[in-house]
Amino acid sequence: MPSTAEILKSYYDALYERFGPQHWWPGETPFEVAVGAVLTQNTNWRNVEKAIGNLKREGLLDPVSLHAVPRERLAELIRPAGYYNIKADRLHNLLTVIVNDCAADVDIFLSGAVDELRQRLVSIRGVGLETADSIILYAAGKPTFVVDTYTFRMAVRHGLVFEDASYDDMKSLFENSLPADTQLFNEYHALIVRLGKEFCKKRAVCSGCPLEPFPHTVEETV
Repeated sequence: MPSTAEILKSYYDALYERFGPQHWWPGETPFEVAVGAVLTQNTNWRNVEKAIGNLKREGLLDPVSLHAVPRERLAELIRPAGYYNIKADRLHNLLTVIVNDCAADVDIFLSGAVDELRQRLVSIRGVGLETADSIILYAAGKPTFVVDTYTFRMAVRHGLVFEDASYDDMKSLFENSLPADTQLFNEYHALIVRLGKEFCKKRAVCSGCPLEPFPHTVEETV
């Protein structure tokens, strides 16, 4: 019987062969990636791109300028990302730490070991585990595996974890079975997102799925 590491490697190979490299996370700078990670909560990337486009047009995509924007104005600028009042507060909380605690230096903010940086991020009000790991992986370029709804759905349907698995249970599944490689984690997560959008949806489309040959069950409630 194959090990979990062998299974996950087989899944990765099948996904990569079908979809190819995903070039994710789109963003010109680590700061832009961090902003996008906050804005993408509970929405799709197309909406986030519109919000970031607004910030770019106003010349605000740096920590000092964005931190100085009044909350009401910030909320209006990021309106396309949805939940704009809540996200304006969360973004402001992140910016306050960067500006006040790190002298507005994004490199300092993103420095340190993975566990240290993760703790710094999740201590910011409104930054959850998925957002923190996204910033660590995609903005800081450090090896941490990002878990999202698509990851959970795929792993449950393929019998890798139970449905009541926690975020960190799921994260450990991948990190304990794969080399701690930033590029691998980056590509694997992006491929799972692609899988979730095209096949492993809430109502599964198993026919033609690159993981269809592997043992799986489908629970429409996942």
